[in-house]
Amino acid sequence: MGQLEDIQTFVRVVEAGGIGRAAEQLGIAKSAVSRRLNALEDRLSRRLINRTTRTSSLTEAGSDYYRQALKLLDQVNEMNASSTNDATNLNGTLRLAAPLTFGIMHLSPAIEQFMAQHPDLKIHIDFSDRQVDIIEEGFDLALRIANLKDSSTQARKLFQSNHALLASPSYIESRGKPAQPDDLHQHDFIHYGTGNTAHVTLLDSATQQHRLNLHSKLSANNGDFLMQLAIAGHGIVALPNFMAWQAVEQGKLVKLLPEFTIPSVNAYCVYPKNKFLPLRARALIDFLAQHFQTTPHWDA
Repeated sequence: MGQLEDIQTFVRVVEAGGIGRAAEQLGIAKSAVSRRLNALEDRLSRRLINRTTRTSSLTEAGSDYYRQALKLLDQVNEMNASSTNDATNLNGTLRLAAPLTFGIMHLSPAIEQFMAQHPDLKIHIDFSDRQVDIIEEGFDLALRIANLKDSSTQARKLFQSNHALLASPSYIESRGKPAQPDDLHQHDFIHYGTGNTAHVTLLDSATQQHRLNLHSKLSANNGDFLMQLAIAGHGIVALPNFMAWQAVEQGKLVKLLPEFTIPSVNAYCVYPKNKFLPLRARALIDFLAQHFQTTPHWDA
């Protein structure tokens, strides 16, 4: 095993948070990972990672070596791609995490086109509404539709996600239509999240904010589930257009308070900061950014 492979293994151990997780992500035995790490440290005559049976941490020398290793691997990756005279011939495995409902409804056409362009590439996708730890869990990228707060990641905007207040015709017939934001206090509300209180912000035509704390009849951590309950007449719900546009077109849901808007959130491709990002990952980021660059059809 050469020094470059040892360096790659060292980087994976750092980013996975330990030898055991690195071995799982690399698909090799823990003993093999330990041998590679030991070989690298013996070659350098210095300790890079302090490790015990439960934890591992970078030494000062290890932190410096890690930063240099990232630059080296990035240069090697670019050199290999350019030397083939075909930087579009991607291979290897790309691990992506994506929101469940959005991924199932809208990501499939994009991934299908991308794989058709790169037939040698393998893609593993984890569909989940939870926010995965892309570094600890070994993902290359994650799609997130949210206000980003994680300082350990970098992000590229894909599109703006707009929302609307919605209810079924049967609910409106039985309970009436709210004419102003305060009327929502008299209605049944179902919302994404946990707890019995839904926090809703509406903007009027003068961009004045109306912040409402509404008692929630039901909450859940899946938007599609909430949409089906709303269609069945169980209450008012705030949903992203990418999820509800067909139900609105088909008359199953009706937009409420159309003169008000819900502040939008952005959809991003998120990837680890200061991490060696493979060419295949950067290619997918560029592809998705281009794929979603026009106004999405659910907002058109």
